[in-house]
Amino acid sequence: MYGDFALVYDRLMADVDYDAWALHYQALLAQRGVPRGAVVLEAACGTGNLSLRLARTYQLLPSDLSDAMLSIAAGKARAAGQRLVFIRQDMQSLRAHRPVDALVCGCDGVNYLLTPAALSRFLRSAHAALKPGGALAFDVSSPDKLRRVLGGNTQVLRGEGICYIWENAWDEARQQLQLSLSIFDRQPGGQYLRIEEEQLQRAWTRQELEDAMRAAGFADVRCFGNFSMDPPDKQAQRLHFTAIKA
Repeated sequence: MYGDFALVYDRLMADVDYDAWALHYQALLAQRGVPRGAVVLEAACGTGNLSLRLARTYQLLPSDLSDAMLSIAAGKARAAGQRLVFIRQDMQSLRAHRPVDALVCGCDGVNYLLTPAALSRFLRSAHAALKPGGALAFDVSSPDKLRRVLGGNTQVLRGEGICYIWENAWDEARQQLQLSLSIFDRQPGGQYLRIEEEQLQRAWTRQELEDAMRAAGFADVRCFGNFSMDPPDKQAQRLHFTAIKA
């Protein structure tokens, strides 16, 4: 899964403020009583950008389904002097060697769950992995962002040694965004490696997610807009959710 795309992912995401992401997740978990040093399982960790930051605060168990992403994440952890064990597992069948204090899934991971059944599997496996009273925290790009901001838009971006064309197509019937990327990565000899990447993201409404969380056994479900600790307004581009295992 991802393959060559994993090799250029971090360069495409260079403008993302992962320090801010980590601080916000720490605030969300602290509000739920998760202390420093708690055991936290991370789903869909990708190349580990959020993982390395969360691992400074928690006993982190990062996981992902992509071997290519995990290989890059493990290399970055070694370079940073962090002793992290990365776990290969599907976010729809999460497991830990013992129940954990909290579970996080950042940076749009839940948007890649395309059906109610897939969403339910993620939430039920998250519930099973948590201790009683454990906390769940995740985020999604909002329907407004996927439909209005990204849907139908094409971007052409050029950086040092890399350029890409990013096309988005919105499917109203399926409530899905198709992302098509053509990436040109300059190699040491001057030639360019072309990488084609297709992804689908599902637009989940606040109500759909809250209902699914309760159906999976979670209680005290809360939703926050963007990177605030306030409820979202209609223009919020990102929704963060937290809940407790009942």
